[in-house]
Amino acid sequence: MNLLRGDSLVTGQLLRLVLLHTAWEVGSGQVRYSLPEEFKHGTIVGRLAQDLGLEVSELVPRMFRMVSKGRGDYFEVNFQSGVLFVNSPVDREEVCGQSPLCAIDLEVIVDKPLRIFHVEVEIQDINDNAPVFSINEENLSIAESLTLPGSRFPLEGASDADFGTNSLLTYKLSPSEYFTIKVQTNEEQSKSLILVLQQSLDREETPEHRLLFPATDRGKPELTGTVQLVITVLDVNDNAPSFHQSSYKVRLLENTADGSMVINVNATDLDEGINKDILYTLRGVTQPNVSATFRIDSNTGEIRVNGELDFENTKLHEVRVEATDKGNFPLSGHCSVFDTPPGTVVALISVSDRDSGDNGKVTCSIPPDLPFQLVSTFKNYHSLVLAEAVDRERVSEYKILVTARDEGAPSLSASSSILVPIADVNDNAPAFPQPVYTVFVKENNRPGAHLLSVSASDPDVRENAFVSYSVVERSVGEQQPVSSYISVHSESGHIYGLQPFDYEELQVLQFQVSARDAGFPSLCGNVTVQLFVLDENDNAPAVSPPGSGRGSPGPELVPLSAGAGHVVGKVRAVDADSGYNAWLRYEVQEAGAAGPFRVGVYSGEISTTRALEETDGPSQRLVILVKDHGEPALSATATVSLSLVESPQAVKWDSRQRVGSERPLVDMNVSLMIAICSLSGLFVLVIVVYVGLRCLPGPEVMCGPGKATVVCSSEAGSWSYSQRQSQNLCVWEGTAKNDLMVFSPNCCNWAEKSGTVKEQELAPNSSGQI
Repeated sequence: MNLLRGDSLVTGQLLRLVLLHTAWEVGSGQVRYSLPEEFKHGTIVGRLAQDLGLEVSELVPRMFRMVSKGRGDYFEVNFQSGVLFVNSPVDREEVCGQSPLCAIDLEVIVDKPLRIFHVEVEIQDINDNAPVFSINEENLSIAESLTLPGSRFPLEGASDADFGTNSLLTYKLSPSEYFTIKVQTNEEQSKSLILVLQQSLDREETPEHRLLFPATDRGKPELTGTVQLVITVLDVNDNAPSFHQSSYKVRLLENTADGSMVINVNATDLDEGINKDILYTLRGVTQPNVSATFRIDSNTGEIRVNGELDFENTKLHEVRVEATDKGNFPLSGHCSVFDTPPGTVVALISVSDRDSGDNGKVTCSIPPDLPFQLVSTFKNYHSLVLAEAVDRERVSEYKILVTARDEGAPSLSASSSILVPIADVNDNAPAFPQPVYTVFVKENNRPGAHLLSVSASDPDVRENAFVSYSVVERSVGEQQPVSSYISVHSESGHIYGLQPFDYEELQVLQFQVSARDAGFPSLCGNVTVQLFVLDENDNAPAVSPPGSGRGSPGPELVPLSAGAGHVVGKVRAVDADSGYNAWLRYEVQEAGAAGPFRVGVYSGEISTTRALEETDGPSQRLVILVKDHGEPALSATATVSLSLVESPQAVKWDSRQRVGSERPLVDMNVSLMIAICSLSGLFVLVIVVYVGLRCLPGPEVMCGPGKATVVCSSEAGSWSYSQRQSQNLCVWEGTAKNDLMVFSPNCCNWAEKSGTVKEQELAPNSSGQI
């Protein structure tokens, strides 16, 4: 088709089409834009009319229309400016799922003459999805002591709906001296999570371990999802039964009736299930056949008289009691019971009757089923003696009715009551109502603040029941004693924090509290306390320190030739908190003073919103506010100084790669510059492509007025934090010339674009002419 005509209008259109045709690499027939997902309505994608070689005034007359290929009406065109803008936010995960390439295809059609243009908008992933576990709590059961260190237990990982780097996950386990996490990669490069046991578990010390298991992606900002690991320690029979006392002494009368109770011994086993069920047996010491004299209830530990006691034959009985648990490999504990036949005299009773003969003979009696006996010691004198062991916790006192009756006819009688209180011995250890206390404490707690209270009871009385509390000392972390973190009031059991907890240093503090009575010998019981530290927004964002850039002071030079979308640099900041408290956003503190610059909300990249002009002034000063998402939000500021110059050739660049703290703060992307020169009336197209340019010299940061100031506005720990820094960023983009047209593909609001425009009516002839 021969399109060459003589009129100037057609010639101008042809030249425009030729330039665009060459600039965007004729052949693919596409204009490509790149846009991060979730941008709001009205965000400019690109100058579509200009990139297609159309005049804005032609759009309506030529019936400009745009059709989306089955992806929804995500984009619209402004007919007054010719720009392509976002009509509704695009969710990449909803549109493309996990596809590595996500693009929305558009077709632009104009009439007079009919033209069809193909436009592709690539949707870039942003980190807008946090890792998610399939369950909120994962339960594991591990046997104590028998499970050896190094044993491995598989865990279920998290998933992230994002793509690429934003979906790469790292895992971290809350501090534990017993467990650690390892990532195992198989031959198919599939990764699995393994929980590794570092040292043997003791159920009696800690029956349950609760660990936080967060998964963090590698996006910017990082997002975190958490599951709680609940590890139940299964019991094995590793504790022998234990008696409260190693020996018991009991006094018996030689005429104590068969079946009378001697004493009730009791042993306890720290294990659980059948491992704590106990059977009692007797083992004779002073006589081989102890069962001829005493018997014991194998379940309750009650020892009773079996037969007759003969003081003249045996004055002292020593009986060994054995308590054996019912574990697969039974363990035993022992105690001794000493018996002396003469009973303890409780009271002396004197009875008189003024009659004579049989009428004056008196006999005394007490009710049956009492642990006492009446023994006649002399005429009309009786002793009330202890016949069997008594337990004050069962019966604290006995009211004994003594009846005296003569032998007259008719028989006469009189009665009197004797109150016998039972003195206490320290035979009961303090006991807590629950094996484990759990408490959640926000970090930065006030020193001396009350955290929780524990309470133990002792059924004994007076000093035997007086309980005092203390912390069982152990080391935490780097040999720090647990008593440096908390204290326990010895009388009330109130637990106080001695210092503010710092979530960034300590997430879980586990310790034991001991309750000891004042008896002799004293007895004690322990309970485990698990203290979980909750994160507070107590760390403000910190802008990267100086010294990572070029090292020379002064403002940075920005060429006036920089076009819209030119990336100036990137403000980098970190937050020591976690979760939303560490999620940062960037904004210009005074939006009206931003001029032709903007900052990426979550990337921190500073870029131009339009082409620079001389009226923008010789310099610009931007105050960038960096805020986290905590409550209340904390912030820091960075002041960026820029100088606008005609030519940036004086800027010195260092192309060496930086690592660690010397990583450059500003990354320059690929810049495409199309130079159009006029020589002897001919239009010559010169394409200069600068690939992989990086502005390695970093910013010179000038610190604000001293260190940051932290102010606590209430006891609860409401903090405000302010930090100001000044930062100069380096900018460069080509050589400034009056005869250059600049197409800059790099901008946060203006998406990257590359590609070609193909109008099918244009074709060169055999001589290379159009």
